[in-house]
Amino acid sequence: MAGALPACGVASTPEGAEPAPPSGGRIFAVLEPRSNTMKTGVMKDRLAASLAAADRVFCYSAGLQWDAAAALAPLGAKAAAYGDFERLLEAIAGAARPGDHIVIMSNGGFGGIHEKLLTKLSQR
Repeated sequence: MAGALPACGVASTPEGAEPAPPSGGRIFAVLEPRSNTMKTGVMKDRLAASLAAADRVFCYSAGLQWDAAAALAPLGAKAAAYGDFERLLEAIAGAARPGDHIVIMSNGGFGGIHEKLLTKLSQR
């Protein structure tokens, strides 16, 4: 998601996961706006539309120069921004059900979210 393509890359990711699997699972989009383009908010006005295909949207907002919650507001209650990494993990794990698909988008390590989220999910 570097350069001028973040909204395109974000938009195509949840759409690529559609249609929902036969299990009836939902698609969760988990975003860490990590690139300089995303951190400075260059694409913030396109973010909600880019993530609209997801059933739930979770955004890690720490270190951003813009208000992620405001940018995601057009998505209503299905989207939320978290400035605290642990709260983000808890929210995702608390909302996820068997059969859901969690799409994690970042151009970095995202704090080891893959392993940490799998651990939280396995402890339920």
